[in-house]
Amino acid sequence: MRRNRKRLLPLLVVLVLLAAALTTTTLAAGDPTEEPGTKVIECADCGGTGLCMTCYGQDPDCEDCGGTFLCPSCEGTGYVESPSHFYNSFWALLPPIIAIALALITKEVYSSLFIGILVGGLLYSNFSFEGTVLHVFQDGIVGSVADSYNMGILIFLVILGAMVCLMNRAGGSAAFGRWAQTRIKSRVGAQLATVILGCLIFIDDYFNCLTVGSVMRPVTDKHKISRAKLAYLIDATAAPICIIAPVSSWAAAVAGFAEDGQGLNLFIRAIPFNFYALLTILTMVGLALLKIDFGPMARHERNAMEKDDLFSGKNPYAMMEEDADESHGKVIDLVFPILTLVVCCIIGMIYSGGFFDGAGFVEAFSNSDASVGLMLGSAFALVITIIYYAIRRSMSFSSMMSCLPEGFKAMVPAILILTFAWSLKTMTDSLGAKLFVRDFVYNNAASVQMFLPAIVFLIGCLLAFATGTSWGTFGMLIPIVQSVFPMDNPLSIVCISACMAGAVCGDHCSPISDTTIMASAGAQCDHVSHVSTQLPYAITVAAVSFVSYIIAGFVPNALIALPIAVVLMLLTLFFMHKVFSKRAAA
Repeated sequence: MRRNRKRLLPLLVVLVLLAAALTTTTLAAGDPTEEPGTKVIECADCGGTGLCMTCYGQDPDCEDCGGTFLCPSCEGTGYVESPSHFYNSFWALLPPIIAIALALITKEVYSSLFIGILVGGLLYSNFSFEGTVLHVFQDGIVGSVADSYNMGILIFLVILGAMVCLMNRAGGSAAFGRWAQTRIKSRVGAQLATVILGCLIFIDDYFNCLTVGSVMRPVTDKHKISRAKLAYLIDATAAPICIIAPVSSWAAAVAGFAEDGQGLNLFIRAIPFNFYALLTILTMVGLALLKIDFGPMARHERNAMEKDDLFSGKNPYAMMEEDADESHGKVIDLVFPILTLVVCCIIGMIYSGGFFDGAGFVEAFSNSDASVGLMLGSAFALVITIIYYAIRRSMSFSSMMSCLPEGFKAMVPAILILTFAWSLKTMTDSLGAKLFVRDFVYNNAASVQMFLPAIVFLIGCLLAFATGTSWGTFGMLIPIVQSVFPMDNPLSIVCISACMAGAVCGDHCSPISDTTIMASAGAQCDHVSHVSTQLPYAITVAAVSFVSYIIAGFVPNALIALPIAVVLMLLTLFFMHKVFSKRAAA
């Protein structure tokens, strides 16, 4: 009990200090209608148009607007004051902070997320019972599931679950595991193969997580690599790879957030300064080659090697393993469906970007909708896979059809966590968390220009960690940086890269991040186990990245700053190797 209290003390101190620092902006706010500290939100009745939605400006005798054709709620302004007393204040960050803290302390993710959502509903409704219930369920959970983008991702998840079940039942996964075992003969080789495959699938982080997991699980299981370690390798080659790949859904998102149509150019120029992403790749390779494991991950790896316990606890995806058949199947039974999935998803993404309507490949990929592309691509891949297995006579038609509900059931943990995570994000959005952080950046960060890259990186980490969204984080911070610095200032590129690196870092660490949830699903690992084991690794890289951004603030030259960052990371890895080798020997 005392040990648990000691662990909680640093967390409480950090939260109190963060609250004190961030509340300064709120207390200093003057007129609530002014830009800093604003309490104004878009009118829900007219959607910000300011027009009467009853007569649409057509009926001079309209009873609602009295012939003014103006929205009676906002009187034509398009905006109203937020009903919440806590809007655009530090309290907007309280729901995710509570959810994350409870998840890490109790190791129970579902209840922790729901409590965070409930706190958000209470703050939004000013502790009204009816308002809380309506906001939590109607605006939060139902609204998140009803969102077309989110629904596309859920369908993609379900189809992936069905395909994994099909590949297991056809014996493809087992056959690939046997084939790989003859060629990958060490734990180091299995980890490096996972990293390489993750780096090659750079199109989209969701697709990366689930595809790499499906392919590499048989290999890592044969070499007694814990599912927690596999989940870390998957997660660390998802967003960190996508954020430095010019042809990816992430590059398209950054290009859309930047001003003056120069997004893709900024993205490419910022790659050498994206210390967190680059150092994460270096760290994965270093951990594998030097055979370093520390923190909770060390226990998981020991259990896997010494006790054949890959999970070190519960396995929420155990139901998928019952259908695995090792008696038949060939490697092609796994490779063909995966290749089909890759091709179909790429076609789906460029289709959603207008490639077949005349747009170029790069333009189509930049304008693609990942949700639509992955949903359509995976649907076609599933049909082709079923036809392929039918031709191969790998299983009966009824057996293939039974894989559909089985795959759905296997993905229920990921779907439930994703739904709660999206609902929690809705709570923070409705409380104006992004506006609060924006004001904090404007009022505090711009005054210390040389340290601004490090400050922006830290703010990006905290915001993405609290909200679970990296796209929303750099979507908000990049325009702020562009307004603080002219684009001909070398610090502007460093700060834009710090925005993206911080967003990826926070997203990588956050238990409510959709990418983190996908990595758990891809590795079929308990979600809380994945988060708790990868946190020490991610924080180590984040600390070196923070120091590197301080250096880059004074020397904004990639040819100087990046080698220094690499040397710092290597020194850190060798130091840890020396320390943990001595502990293991003792």
